[in-house]
Amino acid sequence: MTLTTSEFPLGGLTVALVEGDITRQPVDAIVNAANDALWMGAGVAGAIKARGGDAIEREAMAQGPIRVGDAVVTGAGRLPMTCVIHAAVMGQDLRTDETLVRRATASALAAARNRGVRSIALPALGTGVGGFSLERCAEVMLAAVREHAAAPTTLIRVVLVLWGQAAFDAFDRVARRELGDRPS
Repeated sequence: MTLTTSEFPLGGLTVALVEGDITRQPVDAIVNAANDALWMGAGVAGAIKARGGDAIEREAMAQGPIRVGDAVVTGAGRLPMTCVIHAAVMGQDLRTDETLVRRATASALAAARNRGVRSIALPALGTGVGGFSLERCAEVMLAAVREHAAAPTTLIRVVLVLWGQAAFDAFDRVARRELGDRPS
């Protein structure tokens, strides 16, 4: 199986785009596109819960509800990562917008830094059940990563994991425009 990937240098870290399964990434932490009550249903949350176990959801829900845009950290259950960062990108209405995607991305990156995480994988926040545009999501998330990279951080690798070729292509177009035409 050939994976579609691109990598872009950004200050002291590398931004990688990968088409695939977030639960199978070789990173320290993965991000769950969460709701404010932190229950784990379908999409990314469902995949994390299915592979990592119900304990992840129980641990997350014990810390909620949280404000939309905030993030909490749990163990990773049966996953090989050290932790799961649950970034609340939507409320119980399961809708999101640019401001919430930006805040959730920034909160997830800050939580990673605060835990000393060196590599993190994030999904395209809010583009599944939240209905947010892939192209706009890429712009907002890459801007948040750029802002995070401009300050001291423990992160050296940020992987944006996209489900499907169309999602990868949208993020790749934006990354080439925003981070440079020639990925490494």
